[in-house]
This record gives sequence, structure tokens and C-alpha cells, in this order.
Amino acid sequence: MNKILIVNPFGIGDVLFTTPLVAALKKAVPEAAIAYIGNARTVPFLKNDPALYKVFSYERDEFVAVYKRAPFAFLKKWRAFVEEIRAEKFDTAFDLSLGSPLGLALAWADIPDRIGYDYRGRGRWLTKRLPLKGYEGRHVAEYYLDLLACVGLMRPADPRMAIVTSSSDDAWAEAFMKAQGLKEQAFIVMYPGGGASWGKGAGLKRWPAGNFAQIADKMIEKAGCPIILMGDQSETALCEDIAAQMRGKPVIAAGQTTITAAAALMKRSRLVIANDGGPLHVAVAAGAKTLSIFGPVDPDVYGPFPKDGHVVVVKRLPCRPCYRNFRMSDCTHASCLKELTVKDVFEQIMEKL
Repeated sequence: MNKILIVNPFGIGDVLFTTPLVAALKKAVPEAAIAYIGNARTVPFLKNDPALYKVFSYERDEFVAVYKRAPFAFLKKWRAFVEEIRAEKFDTAFDLSLGSPLGLALAWADIPDRIGYDYRGRGRWLTKRLPLKGYEGRHVAEYYLDLLACVGLMRPADPRMAIVTSSSDDAWAEAFMKAQGLKEQAFIVMYPGGGASWGKGAGLKRWPAGNFAQIADKMIEKAGCPIILMGDQSETALCEDIAAQMRGKPVIAAGQTTITAAAALMKRSRLVIANDGGPLHVAVAAGAKTLSIFGPVDPDVYGPFPKDGHVVVVKRLPCRPCYRNFRMSDCTHASCLKELTVKDVFEQIMEKL
């Protein structure tokens, strides 16, 4: 394996779940040149990874939009994408897309060894495939590490996610803390949003905003910890709404950071409190302590990896988890989050601190 390509077009958390695989490949084959195909949200932090020599950006929605507008232009765009991959002359690809379009692109790019999971028969273009019904019973990162056996490599003894921050990211975090009068390990970060990869269904993964406001006030009063409310640009209004419901005054940093700058700030925090979603996994990969709130999704499969040093709070209901095999049930009551009380979460936070 002289040149290796990793393919994962999914969200931030899912791509971070592949970092133990990337690290294991680089350790086992130090001379190998490893590249990655991610999407627009993941490319910026993938480019920071010294284990990767090249990162490609693939946006499925862009290809679909071009196809709908002009099929001939789509063929031209798709051919250029395939030719860009072919030019690198990869000999091995780990295709984690669970779909046939990218698998076909890898075949057309003349990559001889194409490894991945055969989900619902979509792995037809793979040369080595493992059957998959869905990710259940153990973490997604563990499934990805299973693929090492397909190339005769051993699993690492202590796999961990990682995100690399640059000197400019660290400088931004230090400057932000200084401007706000914050000391390292003396503030708490809260991410009341997250779950962007679910699109319109992201709200199904979010604990009510009013509960975050109550928790934030309790942390200021009981633990004396300043609160930073974070999120992307689209979550600024959510953070402002929470701040308006609080008695105390939090710092609002929503929309002010890149993913890697956020990681640099979170690793300097005392604790990160987040919903199930990409920001949680950024915090874990950065080395921060976390407390996460899970609703319909199974944290044993999609939670912090590895679990040590992290607290997951769930409401134990017989109907959850109701997200299985990449499908959400027709739940209309969302009791797993609505019935999870401020008291439940606060007790876990104080125990962690």
C-alpha cells in the first residue's frame, strides 16, 4: 500500500470516527501517502492532519444540482472529479460512503484495491467488502477499524479520535480567553445546537433551549464557572435566545470560530456540555472533558470514542434508541429529551466536576 485513499462524505462526527483508522494505517505503513475525500464541512480540519498529504472535497448536493440543471455539465464535472482521483494513482481505497456512486468513481479511477462495507447491496464496486445491515451494538469507529483486517493489519491497542489545531487556532483561543477575562480550565463551553448532518431533523437531537439556560445559571451560581455558548452561524439566534432566558450573563461565541479554532478553545475548558452531534465529537477529539445529552440515538454506537473520561446522559425509556440502521422511527413525542430534566443533567455535571 504505497498510496491510500479514505472516502467519507458524511458529517463532522462521522469523519472524526475515521481518524483512528487513519492513524492506524499511518503507524502500520509509515511510508504510505494517505489522502481523503470529505465534504465542505470536514475538509478544513482534515487539511490540518499531518497524516494526510492531500484532501479532496466532494459535495453530493452540488453534483445533484448540476445534473438537474444540465446533465451534460454533470458528466463533465463528474469526469473531472474522477480524473483528479485517477491522477494520484492510488492503489488502495477505503470507501466508507456506503453507496455505489463513489464506489463507481473509485473503480473508474483505476484503484485496484477497494475496501468497504456492502450496505443493501451498494458495495458492488468494491473488491473487498464486509456485509453490513447497520451500525449496532458497538461504536462506528470500531466498525471502521475492522477494515484493517482486509489488508492484513492489526487493530491498534488504544484507538482514539484526533483533531489537529494550528498555531493560529491556538493563538485565537488564547486571545479570545484574554479578551473575555477567562482562565484555562476555569470556564464551561455549551453547544445547545449541533446535529447539522440531520438537516431539518436536527431538532430531534437537541435538548430544549430553556433547559440549557437553567443549567448555565446553575453552573454560574454553584460552580462559579463562566459559560461560553457556542455554535455555528446558523445557531447564533439559538444562543442569543438562551442568553435572554438566563439570569447570569454568558459569553456568546456562536458564528465566531472555525471548527479547529473551536477545538482549540474547548481543549482549554473545564468541561464541554453538548447535544449528540459534531461539536461533541470535536470536543472529544480535541481532548476536552465532555458531558453529552443523547435522545433518539444510541451513544454506544455514535457517542464519545473512546468512552473514558466522558459522561453521557440519557433518559432510560423502553422506546429508545429509536434511530436504528440509518432510519429514524415515526416518533412524534420526543420523550427521551423532553423528560430528561435539568436536575438529571445537573447532578451528572456536578459529579463530573
